[in-house]
Amino acid sequence: MSELDILGLVASCFTSSSFAPQIWRTWKTRDVSSMSLSTYLILTIGVSLWLLYGVLKGDLPLIVANTTMVMMTGTITLMIVFFNKRKGS
Repeated sequence: MSELDILGLVASCFTSSSFAPQIWRTWKTRDVSSMSLSTYLILTIGVSLWLLYGVLKGDLPLIVANTTMVMMTGTITLMIVFFNKRKGS
């Protein structure tokens, strides 16, 4: 593994983990009123495409970063849908 790959993996840890506080806060409060479903849908689709790109290139930092991002943004997207549905019922 090259130094450039290590840099990419460290960077991916920071950027990917930036969504963890939002997930934790949303899970605790169940408040999604200020969150945009369309934004998170677009972001999740975008990072899914970046993940596919990384897989096709065989680029480990891209794969790690975007796998984590798909899981994080996907989780937030699902919470927006689920908590909005519960609020409306």
